[in-house]
Amino acid sequence: MGVKKKFLDTNLKHKSKIVEATLQLVDFDGKKLPLPTEIEISESGTCNRKCSFCPRSDPNFVDKKEFIKNELHEKLCLELKEYKYKGTIRYSGFVEPLLDKNIFNLISSVRKHLPKANIEMVTNGDVLNMQRLKKLFFSGLNKLLISAYDGKEEADELENLCKKANLSSKQFIVRRRYLSEDNDFGITLSNRSGLMENAEFKINSLKEPLRSPCYIPSYTFFLDYQGDVLMCPHDWGKKIILGNLNKEKLKDIWFGRKAMKIREMLNNANRNFSPCNLCDVVGTFMGEKNSSYFRDNR
Repeated sequence: MGVKKKFLDTNLKHKSKIVEATLQLVDFDGKKLPLPTEIEISESGTCNRKCSFCPRSDPNFVDKKEFIKNELHEKLCLELKEYKYKGTIRYSGFVEPLLDKNIFNLISSVRKHLPKANIEMVTNGDVLNMQRLKKLFFSGLNKLLISAYDGKEEADELENLCKKANLSSKQFIVRRRYLSEDNDFGITLSNRSGLMENAEFKINSLKEPLRSPCYIPSYTFFLDYQGDVLMCPHDWGKKIILGNLNKEKLKDIWFGRKAMKIREMLNNANRNFSPCNLCDVVGTFMGEKNSSYFRDNR
C-alpha cells in the first residue's frame, strides 16, 4: 500500500513567490543580511472556534480575551518604516483577528507608515459581512484569506460576498477547510511542534527529529500580542522566545545571537532541540534564498 499524500495548500506557491520577490537586505555587523519577508502578528489571545485539528481543541488550552496595545503595534510600524519595508504584514497566528474591534485601525496604521507593504489577514469569516469586508480594504488590506470550516454552502456564501464587494481574485481566497479527515480537512496539517497530543484530532509528536533543513525562522518574524517574538509560527507552546518587542528593537531581536544560532542549526538540518525535535513541518516550501544569506554570511 502506498504512503498517503498530505494535503498541500494551493496558496503555498503564491506565498513562496512573494517571499522571494520582497527580500530586503540590510547592513548588519559588516554583512548583508535579509530582513524578515513575512511579519505575522498574532494580535490577541482569543478565537471563537476550537477546531479539532487545532491546539485550541485541547481542554487545557487557555483562551485570553486580550489584545495588542496600540503603542506596541505603532513601535513595530515605525521601526519597519526606517527600512521602507515592502514585505508582508499578516494578521493571523493563534487567533481570529476580526474579534479585535481595533483591527481596522491597526491595518490603517500599517498602510500609513508602510505604503509598499503587502497587508494580509487570515480569518474564519464567521463575523464577516459586507460592511466589515469593505472597511478592511478601505483601511488598506491587500488580501483576505478566508478559511471556511463548516461546508460548501458556507464557503460559497463567503465567495459570493467577496464578489458582491467587487473584490478581484487577487484580493481574496476562500480556503475550503471542511474536507474529510482522509483529505486532511483541506489543511496542510502539522503537529504544531508537539501541541496536538491532547487535541481532538490527535497528531503525535515525532519520536526522532526530522533530518532536513527548515527555512521558516530565516524569513518569518512572529509577534504575539504581549510583544513576545517567537522563533516560529508553529511553536504554539511558545518554547523559544527570541525577545520582546516592548523592550527591544526588531533588528536586535531578528539578528540577535539566539535567532542566528537557531538558523545556523536548522540550515544544517539540525533539529535536535526543543520544540523542533518534535515538529513534523517540512519547512522548505519557501525561504531558501533568505536562508542562503544567513548560511553564507556566518
